[in-house]
Amino acid sequence: MLVEAWLAARNEREQRERGGVEPAGDVYRIMRVAYPAAFAAMMAESAWDPSHSIWIAGLAVFAASKALKWWAVAALGRAWTFRVIVRPGVALVGGGPYRFVRHPNYVAIAGELTGLALMSGARLFGPLMTLTFCGLMLKRIVVEDRALELARRES
Repeated sequence: MLVEAWLAARNEREQRERGGVEPAGDVYRIMRVAYPAAFAAMMAESAWDPSHSIWIAGLAVFAASKALKWWAVAALGRAWTFRVIVRPGVALVGGGPYRFVRHPNYVAIAGELTGLALMSGARLFGPLMTLTFCGLMLKRIVVEDRALELARRES
């Protein structure tokens, strides 16, 4: 997470310096708390009752999700950020996992949370936090798609 945070912050600065705009309505402020809170809640549940973990399956899902996320990060390059920052006139990325899925990074995040839920055996907080965060991501997708469409029209 620390490497991702460092990379996102560097890219956010660069995107803003190049005219990038952050659209209104993003749920980033909630997400930046909810994502680590999901990890903490699942790990706390695991510490309380570790008997339900499915380590191998969880690790496989988590590792595959991280691989998908880093493939998406590589495809976006310097445009990858935690925040939605759109630069008018810049074409959408259509390579890498974006050839197959519109929002592979969000699919990967859902997979990370699912994998952690399986690894930790978090039968309560696993589904609760994963579904909550997926709801936030769906709201974000609406904001992101609207901003990308507006930027496309302006170019």
